[in-house]
Amino acid sequence: MTVHRLGIVVEGGGIRGIYAAGVLDVLSDLHLPVKGVIGVSAGAIHGCSFVAGQKGRSLRFYKRFITDDRFFSFKSLIKTGNLVDTQFCYHDIPYIYDPFDNNAFMQSGIDFYVTCTNVETGQAEYLLLSDMNKELDGLRASASLPYVSQIVQFRGKKLLDGGCSDRIPLKAFERLGFDRNIVISTQPREHKVKDRDAYLAKLFYRKYPQFCRVFSHSPTAYEQTQKDIDQAVNDKTAFVIRPRVSLGIKRLTHSPLDVQKGYDQGRQDALNLIPALEEWLGKYC
Repeated sequence: MTVHRLGIVVEGGGIRGIYAAGVLDVLSDLHLPVKGVIGVSAGAIHGCSFVAGQKGRSLRFYKRFITDDRFFSFKSLIKTGNLVDTQFCYHDIPYIYDPFDNNAFMQSGIDFYVTCTNVETGQAEYLLLSDMNKELDGLRASASLPYVSQIVQFRGKKLLDGGCSDRIPLKAFERLGFDRNIVISTQPREHKVKDRDAYLAKLFYRKYPQFCRVFSHSPTAYEQTQKDIDQAVNDKTAFVIRPRVSLGIKRLTHSPLDVQKGYDQGRQDALNLIPALEEWLGKYC
């Protein structure tokens, strides 16, 4: 009898990624036999709370701090070189204001990966993190947006946002041994990646030509990823949860209403798909 390894693949998307938090909170209630989670950028931030069993944590601290300049602002960018205040978001929030349960994370039995982009090679890096107290910079690297974040040094590599190289790392997770996957996308299927995010790369990252090349190919790579997901769904090796239409939420917004809207939509979409998900799990996992 074949023993399948169930994984969850979580796309990012800045504040829009709160949609994934809503989905993950529903999946948390189902107590699925998940063996691994891989997240990109905001998807990694929400994914680690899922692994730690902290349902509702993402919504709670996003709504609490979304209007705080330290959460993200150009004031922070000018002051610290990062749009996101590193001290506040990666130390004060998880250790003081809304503590992250690192013990539960470490004892979960779930492998947790983050996707980052190596600026020297231009390639995606899929990093296994097992102790957030010691490896928080790996999570920070995955969510370090280009242009508005300093390059993060982690495990001897220079890293930025994983979305620059692999926005939905389903194929990578399959290669890592997770042959059945729930894919959480924060965009509808027909979404197209525009190249406006990449056209300044040669100016900002001229020292890293491989990064510029890969980043400039983001639209093409995303289209191929969507085709790969379609094929996995047809092959019954993947189950996708995504919004049917655009959420209408910007990547960066200070609106608590947008946060709640995105979370609620993710939760509702997941709840609606529970019967189909349970059928897929029963037949193919």
